Amino acid sequence: MIRAKKSLGQNFLIDENILKKIVSTIEIKNKSILEVGPGTGNLTLHILGKKPKKLLVIEKDKNLAILLEKKFKDKITIINDDILKINEKNLQKEKLIVFGNLPYNISTEILAKWILNLESENFWFENLILMFQKEVADRIISKFNSSKYGRLSILANWKLDVKKMFDIKPLSFSPRPKVESSLLFFSPRKNFYQIKNPKNLEKITRIFFNQRRKKLKTPFNKLFEGKIDILNKLKIDLNLRPHNLKKEIYYQLVEEYEKL
Repeated sequence: MIRAKKSLGQNFLIDENILKKIVSTIEIKNKSILEVGPGTGNLTLHILGKKPKKLLVIEKDKNLAILLEKKFKDKITIINDDILKINEKNLQKEKLIVFGNLPYNISTEILAKWILNLESENFWFENLILMFQKEVADRIISKFNSSKYGRLSILANWKLDVKKMFDIKPLSFSPRPKVESSLLFFSPRKNFYQIKNPKNLEKITRIFFNQRRKKLKTPFNKLFEGKIDILNKLKIDLNLRPHNLKKEIYYQLVEEYEKL
């Protein structure tokens, strides 16, 4: 019997109705699919039922990878590795539709890695259909002036449109987590703010939101040495707090930082 490992943030989705809802969020017939964290293969089974052209799964747990191989044989391609160590752009040439019941403990790290590694003109995926803790999902979709708005909102909404599909109760999982989950649907944006080095967006949002309750003056001066011309150009009031600035202002701040 396979037991969920707390160290890997494993919670296996067992609710048939939810599994059906997830695979119905997008047409996957004859498409190439990637599933991250398939666990015991409950969602895998439903994906295969929709007749994809190809199904790749990434599973870090060796015992689960062996179980999946026995269960599905040559119907799927199993990659027994850590998702954070894989270069997703090398998985295959054709764009993938990605499903993921992401481990709670590394879900934001996975998303940030994927976003920061995106190339401007050539995304490696068509869509991402990902599950997060509800609290994390709420941070991803939050708007400025909200207490939940922060680095994750700004990063996730830079090159992607994000839509919340539905919430999932703890009883849909085994073992049951203590929190609710949410399914988010990500689509590539056609137009987004051009930034030379995405790591600068990560750096600037980290410095600004490091002390989110403090006024903008300290992080701004740390990055821009109080340059008044940038303040005037972007119409920034240093008496505001980090969550009061629209995401577009942060993208413009990155542009100004890259000019220095």
